[in-house]
Amino acid sequence: MKKIFWIAFIAAALWKFSGSDAVVLGPGVKVTEPPVQYDLKQADSFQFKSYRITPLAEFQLKGKVLAREDYSLGRESDLSPVDFALGWQNMSDESVLDKIDISQSGRWYRWRVQEFPIPRRIIETQSANMHIIPANDRVEDMIDLVKQGQLIELKGYLIRVDADDGWHWQSSLTRDDTGAHACELIYVESVLIN
Repeated sequence: MKKIFWIAFIAAALWKFSGSDAVVLGPGVKVTEPPVQYDLKQADSFQFKSYRITPLAEFQLKGKVLAREDYSLGRESDLSPVDFALGWQNMSDESVLDKIDISQSGRWYRWRVQEFPIPRRIIETQSANMHIIPANDRVEDMIDLVKQGQLIELKGYLIRVDADDGWHWQSSLTRDDTGAHACELIYVESVLIN
């Protein structure tokens, strides 16, 4: 009996850490619309934890979770415990995604291909790394449930964060940029898992 317990325990541990909990939805575009953004001409800043948050744009999107990475080290993790690499339009089609190697680390989203299944610029503009700042415990609990491969809907604000010592962190305000400072920093007020 003890041997069976250990075999079951090892099998469960391997299943948990093998990435087998990723959701598979099959081929075809699952998200037809790009993110929606409404720039704010003027918005009041507010305190959040020990930081000052300034909303820059209203933001909402439906996206396919291409990857997720949880963080617990570094100043940014005080605000944003998780990054989602999200895709929409062609980058929500698993027949395309099966040909793209996607990874995340150090607050970056990276992709690699042997041969381009779609043009490079489409990969760059129909996917993005998003730093997620949950607005409250309920949102954080929902974000904890999100798995790679799922479709999610996020609503909130693209923001700038400032600290009293001069440190700041600011969202990109376009989906056309790449590289450093191209990630979205989202203060998430609601999340739905589809």
